[in-house]
Amino acid sequence: MEQKKADNSYRSILKYTGIFGGVQIINILVGMVRNKLVAVILGPNGFGFISLLNSSLKVLSDSTNFGVSFSAVRQVSDFYEQGNREKTEHYIKVVRAWSLLTALLGAFLCVLLAPLLNKWTFTWGDHTHHFMMLAPVVFFTAITGGELAIMKGTRHLKALADISIINVVGALVISVPLFYFFGQSGIVPSLNLVALFSFVVTCAFGYRYNPLRKGHQKFFSDGLEMLRIGVFFTLAGIGGSCAEMLIRTYLNNVSGLDMVGLYNAGFMICVTYAGMVFAAMETDFFPRLSAVCHDREKTNTTINHQIEVSLLIVAPMLVALIILLPIVIPIFFSGKFIAVVPMAQIAIMAMFLHAVDLPLEYLPLAKGDSLTYLVVELIYDVAFVLLIIFGYEQWGLLGTGVALFVAHVLNCVGVVVYFSWRYKVRLSSKVARIFSLSIIFGAMAYTFTLTLQGWIYWALGISLFLISALTSYTLYKEYSK
Repeated sequence: MEQKKADNSYRSILKYTGIFGGVQIINILVGMVRNKLVAVILGPNGFGFISLLNSSLKVLSDSTNFGVSFSAVRQVSDFYEQGNREKTEHYIKVVRAWSLLTALLGAFLCVLLAPLLNKWTFTWGDHTHHFMMLAPVVFFTAITGGELAIMKGTRHLKALADISIINVVGALVISVPLFYFFGQSGIVPSLNLVALFSFVVTCAFGYRYNPLRKGHQKFFSDGLEMLRIGVFFTLAGIGGSCAEMLIRTYLNNVSGLDMVGLYNAGFMICVTYAGMVFAAMETDFFPRLSAVCHDREKTNTTINHQIEVSLLIVAPMLVALIILLPIVIPIFFSGKFIAVVPMAQIAIMAMFLHAVDLPLEYLPLAKGDSLTYLVVELIYDVAFVLLIIFGYEQWGLLGTGVALFVAHVLNCVGVVVYFSWRYKVRLSSKVARIFSLSIIFGAMAYTFTLTLQGWIYWALGISLFLISALTSYTLYKEYSK
């Protein structure tokens, strides 16, 4: 096994960002069809029910997987980058053993804690049996996460792209017929079958590139370092999942499932869809950053290049999304979700800031300084929940979008200032220049949504997108020389 060298050039970053950004586009197009059908079949009420179940399952999964699906990437990547075949293969067995243990623990606790999950999540009906029936989802998710971590660490990026596309198509084919024929009664079976399908597909690819091997020596002790790093990542994940569950539970209690469905649609648009460019972060950027994190100069170069390329790609996309949301929302969901447009338009502005703070937030994880990562994430989670509640109380659904934007402003400023002190990270003048132009384009697009109508809105909006895209292309050509 030859030693691999991290390539932090613009072209390399753009290549892998393009690969996984392209995969995300395919995922979004397929997901758009799925969400459209689900929204039409189940409406906001059913959409909200799915959201509550998923957020509860995420809390449980994050609480029981000990961060194996993330910390394993760093550990496997370290040995792989060194070209140490024997240690790489041994650690793959360690990851698989711990993934199985956490899967069994998670499934057991899902059954055991079902009454509490029902009590915390719903204010109407008894859904204890639903949570008990979702134990296989937690089990399959843990095993799948371990296999994906192994493939990220061993740089099987094309396989990861293929898995992602197959899984999203499979979710469409499996879930929509169940929703059509059984309505909300098909939600729990759908979640289980989709998780099983993802498990089978991921393991099929994973075992092909990294076959199962005999041996069980020192699995427990060798996995302790992975767990030490992972436990803080787990706590951060629990904090984030709890924050999302609290917000959805709050909205369900004060306004009902319809409002949960609307909020979830807006959150999905601005964070999941608008953030598709960030899909390459964990898959490609994190292993590269881990390989150079002990060299301050290379660390700065890696982070700055990632931020610069991310902003160049994301800026015109976000401008287009802000302008097109009045058309996009009915297409992605249905006319019943049109009320979410103002909320999503302001919330999308947060993604400009996320392109800056996200690469920085991977640094403490790459360095093994997981406590810093945990503290930063928990501060954001607390601020996020409080701001969402305040925003909703003041301005309704629009206020949640304002809160999301403000939360990211505070987080971005805090991360940049603190990390520049703790890790001596220095953002380049290129980052400042690209970010300034990007946020100006985004602010102009949002201003258009508030002040213009009719053909003038569309003419100026499309023109702004073209100018933004041309600016990104020109800067990329200039900086990549």
